[in-house]
Amino acid sequence: MGREYFIAGNWKMFKTSTESREFVQALAGQFTAAPGLTVAVFPPFTALEAVRGLDPKVHIGAQNLFYEENGAFTGEISPPMLRGLAEYVLVGHSERRQIFHESDEDVNRKLLAALRFGLKPVLCVGETLPEREAGRTLDKVHGQLEKGLAGVGDADWAHLTVAYEPIWAIGTGRNATPEQADEVHRHIRGLLESKVPGRRIPVLYGGSVKPENSLELLAQKSISGVLVGGASLNVESFSAIIQNGSKLLSA
Repeated sequence: MGREYFIAGNWKMFKTSTESREFVQALAGQFTAAPGLTVAVFPPFTALEAVRGLDPKVHIGAQNLFYEENGAFTGEISPPMLRGLAEYVLVGHSERRQIFHESDEDVNRKLLAALRFGLKPVLCVGETLPEREAGRTLDKVHGQLEKGLAGVGDADWAHLTVAYEPIWAIGTGRNATPEQADEVHRHIRGLLESKVPGRRIPVLYGGSVKPENSLELLAQKSISGVLVGGASLNVESFSAIIQNGSKLLSA
């Protein structure tokens, strides 16, 4: 199997519906579809309807979901509400874990709910700076993966993506070196291979990804894409990252 790249943009709490629609239309004009290249944006819930189906080259994801199908959960969004609006959904992003105190068990329930309703979850894992400095990176990531993936059925692995995002590199301007990222990605791949031998599950890198460092990151053998934050809010910078993926695919 040849290389494949998944280039994803997490917009967090930015962009109105109108801004999101204009962005996707502009972005779609900046790159051509290519075998092995998947591009997705993750707008706020309020913009999902506005960007749905605008261009088949730009896939749509949601930033979060709740694990119940319906009920008295004011302010939450259920998996059936997202079905038809989004193809992918982030689960366990570090901001959800840190700011909103989501546990590994919460993340697992969300991941299983997403799969149950035909959504493709992107499971985010990563360590804090103190954990990295204490040499606990691999232990932390391993534990998050084991707990987050508990109960995933045989048929579900084909719909799963993992994103490694060192928390100390998110929005800080610091990023893991390609070598640091590669080490963690190889560990993740080893764990996934032990669970589903022979299946290559995409493992993305996220953490201050920019056009300037994306080419070297994407060139790492163990990295199959990037989860981009701030640089995905600008058409020029996000399309430059996409072009770097295209270059490597055609090399």
